Amino acid sequence: MKKNSDHSRRDFIKKSAATIAAFTIVPRFVLGGRGYVAPSDQLTKAVIGVGAMGRNHFPYGDTRVVAICDVDRRHLQTAMGMLDKGVKTFADYREMIQLPEVDIVHIATPPHWHGIMAADAARAGKDIWCEKPMTRTIGEGKRVVEAVQQHGRIFRLNTWFRFEDIFYGMGTPVKPIKKLVESGMLGWPLKVTVGRGTGFDWKFYWVGKTNLDPEPVPQELDYNMWLGPAPYRPYNAHRVHQTFRGYWDYDGGGLGDMGQHYLDPVQYFLGKDNTSPVSVEIDAPQQHPDAVGTWRRITYTYEDGCQIILDGEGKEENIPYIEGPKGKLYPGFRSDIPDIWKKLAAFPDPEPQATDFIQAVKNRTKFALNEENGHRSCTLVNIGKAAVHLGRSLKFDPVKQVFIDDEGANRLINQPMRPDWTLV
Repeated sequence: MKKNSDHSRRDFIKKSAATIAAFTIVPRFVLGGRGYVAPSDQLTKAVIGVGAMGRNHFPYGDTRVVAICDVDRRHLQTAMGMLDKGVKTFADYREMIQLPEVDIVHIATPPHWHGIMAADAARAGKDIWCEKPMTRTIGEGKRVVEAVQQHGRIFRLNTWFRFEDIFYGMGTPVKPIKKLVESGMLGWPLKVTVGRGTGFDWKFYWVGKTNLDPEPVPQELDYNMWLGPAPYRPYNAHRVHQTFRGYWDYDGGGLGDMGQHYLDPVQYFLGKDNTSPVSVEIDAPQQHPDAVGTWRRITYTYEDGCQIILDGEGKEENIPYIEGPKGKLYPGFRSDIPDIWKKLAAFPDPEPQATDFIQAVKNRTKFALNEENGHRSCTLVNIGKAAVHLGRSLKFDPVKQVFIDDEGANRLINQPMRPDWTLV
């Protein structure tokens, strides 16, 4: 990224202190000092990327959208029709995140932008709400963690199954599953299978095309800015907007799309928020260098023997979601353990989580799914993508967060970006 001057909202306040003091109504930032938001104040939000995902999240708690940004003028026009007339519009997010009136930046772009935008927003003094997957590479995730923590920001990754909603085919929120795992009734180590047989769809329709012909760039789209850090490739409508997930440059197919939804809760209930698997094994067809294809099976193994199996074929039926040496848990929260609910009631509930993002921002407390554990569950996605992309199984060092004895795989950790774009 071209180095931006770091005009955070705190800098804005310091430079304007004399003027602010003259007003009867003092902004919340001055009242409480650095990082303080009065609990009664309404938070403001700027949204980067106002396609369907960005627009769907305009209403969120007691927040107010004050600025939007998109590289497609059609998206901006549609979004403007849904918002107040005073909302500011931008084509370049770097200008928008410098607005002193913005508290939260919502990143709803394709994943190849997530890392750069999140780090830039943190440097600009903004709190961050980022869509999944958190980043497209492991290296980008590490940089986001560093930027968020260095600048004291609050980060939320927008997948919510570790703390609310019915978890797909399990017929229950994740909390009882976490409680069951912590009770020890299933034993240890555990094997978790994520596929059609346990209620999860890997959405293999997110595959790329290998025969794309160059097409004229639509007048309303700034394609060069849409690409941003990604390698230059001739424009084709299938590469952008609703079908971008089918290309390695921007995402990772069904695994990139649904991976954190499905795997972050597994990481949580296995107690793996601070680590990563030591190996990933794949069974997949040879992949195209540009277009993402499908895969049959991905197996992650942790140092303690726990495994997560991604079943891409979905041929197995009536299989347990979690299997341990003492028992099994099936979709619908069915188990081979007699009277499981009665027995489970005797065990303590999992530790409470901070699941209200607005309160986390106001009180400056870490959100339940934050930059650290979000990076770890995104690493599950990204090491799986690397193995499928390269067509080979890989060993991984969860402390150093690098692949072991595989130069080609390690080149995927920090991938080169186009000139003028860096993530430091």
